[in-house]
Amino acid sequence: MPTTTCPFGCLTVFQKKRKRIKNTSSTTTIIHKTSLGCALYPSAITTTTMGAGGGGGGESSGRATRSSTRARGAGQTSRKSPSATSKEKKKKENTKKQVASSLGTKTRKRKAEEQHWGAGGDANKYGAFINAACIILLIATTPFLAVIIWDVFTNRNGSISSLVASISKKSFKGYLIDMLPWPTKDAIVHLLSYAAFEALLQLYLPGKKHFGPVTANGNVPEYKANGVLSLITTYAGFFAAWHFGLTSPKIVYDLFGEMLVAMSMFAFFFCIFLTFKGLYFPTDSDSGSTGSFLYDFYWGTELYPKLGPLNVKQFTNCRFGMMAWALLPVVFACYQYERDGFLADSALACVVLMCAYNAKFFYWETGYFNSMDIMHDRAGYYICWGCLVWVPSLYVSPALYICSVKPAAHLGTTKFFTIVLAGLLSIWINYDSDRQRQETRRTKGNMLVWGKKPLTIKAKYKTIEGDSKTSLLLASGWWSISRHFHYVPEIASSLFWTMPSGFDKIVPYSYVIFLTILLFDRSVRDDRRCAAKYGTYWKQYCAIVPYKVIPGIF
Repeated sequence: MPTTTCPFGCLTVFQKKRKRIKNTSSTTTIIHKTSLGCALYPSAITTTTMGAGGGGGGESSGRATRSSTRARGAGQTSRKSPSATSKEKKKKENTKKQVASSLGTKTRKRKAEEQHWGAGGDANKYGAFINAACIILLIATTPFLAVIIWDVFTNRNGSISSLVASISKKSFKGYLIDMLPWPTKDAIVHLLSYAAFEALLQLYLPGKKHFGPVTANGNVPEYKANGVLSLITTYAGFFAAWHFGLTSPKIVYDLFGEMLVAMSMFAFFFCIFLTFKGLYFPTDSDSGSTGSFLYDFYWGTELYPKLGPLNVKQFTNCRFGMMAWALLPVVFACYQYERDGFLADSALACVVLMCAYNAKFFYWETGYFNSMDIMHDRAGYYICWGCLVWVPSLYVSPALYICSVKPAAHLGTTKFFTIVLAGLLSIWINYDSDRQRQETRRTKGNMLVWGKKPLTIKAKYKTIEGDSKTSLLLASGWWSISRHFHYVPEIASSLFWTMPSGFDKIVPYSYVIFLTILLFDRSVRDDRRCAAKYGTYWKQYCAIVPYKVIPGIF
């Protein structure tokens, strides 16, 4: 059903239907125009045009009557029998009833789709005004925050007081003008080379075909699972480029701020492009508008957009964002080694844990295709800009800070092994919890979890089209502790790879704080979606596993 919006962001639905009026040979075209929540447009405007021999009103009917009158000659008048007039009135009334019935049915269907578990975004999460204000604030601030993080970590030794003093002296606008590194040709070449390289790896490296979960509209997304091979090739590609003098750790480190600015600008316009693509040229039926361009831009208009053969979300989330997170800590550690002549154990501890986490991610990449990022969040600013800019900026920031500090921090053997082993254990628990759930669904519960047959709930749900589906909800193993327990080891692992920075400053822990807020918010969003999707089955699951994340607390 094609849609458009009025200038004030209200969704307008246009629908055409052809109906044959009883006892006539004419065809009636009924056009419904429904504007949702707009005071400047009537809630329902119905225009009915009839073919030859039919009744009806409107300008075209008037023209036909006048032409007929002229054809009969001057002084003649058009006379209609009372029975003909009565039939026309009855016909009009029947047409109006058909219009009203069709409009009511479509309105109810539209509202049901908006409230369906498969609807994109969280437009009604806290209320329209608060949501809009928060979204505008995020869009207006995050591009600058991404570069400010780089400035504080590389130029100010992680000092917030230095940042505040600079802003107080120059004003925030003056600080930005002096601080923002305008992208040079070298920065853009590095950025485009990396993006093109990763896109080619995604498309042409061998990998098994993997199908994601069925969507609310009944579509089944398809992926090429070549994440581990892409990771190995990326590492090899960087060291080969370094060996042949095409780049170096110092060049990447020095250009990193410029690349963040360039990527932030590109990602912003790319998200605008994705918004219009989803509205007018969607890849499949898992697309549409919320009725507000602001929400469409932020939450996205397509669930699985493609540009030719390229799966956009797999590229932005996995091949660009997560791959940058895997590569950049290694590059920064090599820079610290070149600068100081030795590799600091603080940098080594951080890089080992980040590399282990990202190796786990790409090994488990097919499981990520079943996550909320992919299954529910559409390709908008929230996901795509975040993966293209926020991940390389904030997620990598602990490694950037630790490798930028002069002199490099020294942990000592005991602290080094304690941090590394605790971090590796957290990463393994995070992986094992995801593995338990994925294997339970793959084997349909015919496996052992912690030595026992797993407790599962066979939950039924319906797609938007009304097709019935089933899914297994696991209530054993790690999933017996809390409904989103896997978030706990993920937050713990981020804490451990940040610990080598020390505890004298809070800024290096920005990612840990951000991740905690993000995942706790996501647990609430996911619970709300699962409640809408599974209904009474989700209530049964919550009765068995009562806590969202932390047992006894939340």
